[in-house]
Amino acid sequence: MDRIFSGVQPTGNLHLGNYLGAIRNWVSLQDRFECLFCVVDMHAITTWQEPAALAASTREVAAAMMAAGIDPGRHIIFNQSQVPGHAELAWIFNCVARMGWLNRMTQFKEKAGKNRENASVGLFAYPNLMAADILLYKGTHVPVGEDQKQHLELTRDIAQKFNNDFGVDFFPIVEPLIFGSATRVMSLRDGTAKMSKSDASDYSRINMTDDADAIARKIRKAKTDPHPLPASTDAFDGRPEAANLMGIFAALADTPVEDVCGRFAGQPFSTFKQELADLALATLAPMQDEMRRLMADPSHVDGVLRDGAARARGLAEPVLREVQDIVGFLRP
Repeated sequence: MDRIFSGVQPTGNLHLGNYLGAIRNWVSLQDRFECLFCVVDMHAITTWQEPAALAASTREVAAAMMAAGIDPGRHIIFNQSQVPGHAELAWIFNCVARMGWLNRMTQFKEKAGKNRENASVGLFAYPNLMAADILLYKGTHVPVGEDQKQHLELTRDIAQKFNNDFGVDFFPIVEPLIFGSATRVMSLRDGTAKMSKSDASDYSRINMTDDADAIARKIRKAKTDPHPLPASTDAFDGRPEAANLMGIFAALADTPVEDVCGRFAGQPFSTFKQELADLALATLAPMQDEMRRLMADPSHVDGVLRDGAARARGLAEPVLREVQDIVGFLRP
């Protein structure tokens, strides 16, 4: 069976964009692929994290995966730092990847901003660790969004260069898995900006831990424009907030955006927002209840992560031993 590696950072609260854009789609992969779902805590520390908050967020992400429907019995849920092979293979890839490749990574430029000289080496070399995450398990497919396509291309380049440098056909050339139904969820305060944990305003996002009152309030206060709702997606030009809110409704209802436009065409945002809030609450409540139940039992979540890490190490260790032999490392 083809193998998928997917990861999400445990930095700040998980939000609706994480769920609709990634985690919900991962659930649908379980019958078609062998899956590793990773809480990438090593990626998280490329920028400063308060240690206790990082540990709590790691549990929260694992709980969210399970609450969304990922089965840790059939597939592997683990946190990255518990499998040392990620770090070792990343170092080998640091010696395979070229500086010019990393200099072209747009996400580093965006995250480092004008303070590039003070950015951590880890943030710069982040894509090499991402390649190691995937190739340590000889992953064949990776679900990607628009903002990760460049990193996946780098993973393919690293695999190909490693194979060419050592004259082997060892690492697979990973294929992207793009969901037609993947939703790019934008900020509730700015329809041109992606929903983000780092936004200063909590009203910009719906956190997966928000209660019913908070969700309804945030949707009511979401930015709109003064016009009635459009009758088709063709009228979304220049109306990013309308496009975002109607897209969220379509994703939660699992229906085409065009159908949402047909249903609400010409209506005021106030009417639509009430229905969107009702839908969001009805859709998210069961998962949130399960998340809270799991978070109230941290020993269970830790046990799932511990078991997942042991199974992940079992897959990784033979691959890493072969890499060591290919590179020429002596080992016992």
